[in-house]
Amino acid sequence: MQKFIFLIVLIMIIRCKTDKKKSYDKFIIDQNITKNDTIKLLSNFPEVKLFKSEIIESKSRTAYIVQTVSWYNMSGKFDNYKSNATIKDDTLNISLNNSNGYFGNGILIKVFDGQYFIKDVDPKTLKGEEKFLPSKVTLQKLTLNENHFKKSDSIYGAIYYKATVDHNIYKEMKGYFRTKIK
Repeated sequence: MQKFIFLIVLIMIIRCKTDKKKSYDKFIIDQNITKNDTIKLLSNFPEVKLFKSEIIESKSRTAYIVQTVSWYNMSGKFDNYKSNATIKDDTLNISLNNSNGYFGNGILIKVFDGQYFIKDVDPKTLKGEEKFLPSKVTLQKLTLNENHFKKSDSIYGAIYYKATVDHNIYKEMKGYFRTKIK
């Protein structure tokens, strides 16, 4: 009996380690991303204001990301995203979201040790909340301007992300972002 229990525990441990490895990808480092035309154009446009009482943190636009969402026979396109980044311990959290205080749509990218993983923000997330949806990633690519990050650094990046989210919603995001790490 003890051998049987040991075998089950061993299988569970191996399975968990394998699952974790599948969810992380290495990001690409491109120091020339700051010279990209879209990144340069962001400074020519004011930051998107998603609701009247919102306090704008940046004078210029922090992201130009286009998201296409398809669900059954309906589809939509959104390009009103903002980016912000925070660092806690060794993990950089990059938020690409268009929350208006009542609902939002976007992703949270967690970057650490040369790797990253992406979580899909639940559209029913209120301001100040963190809720995520389960997703099945079909393609993800993250490019950042550097590998080591600290508070007050400027970060530049590009994202390409395809996933199927809760209830067979197909989601594709692509674009560029820049922000200062808080």
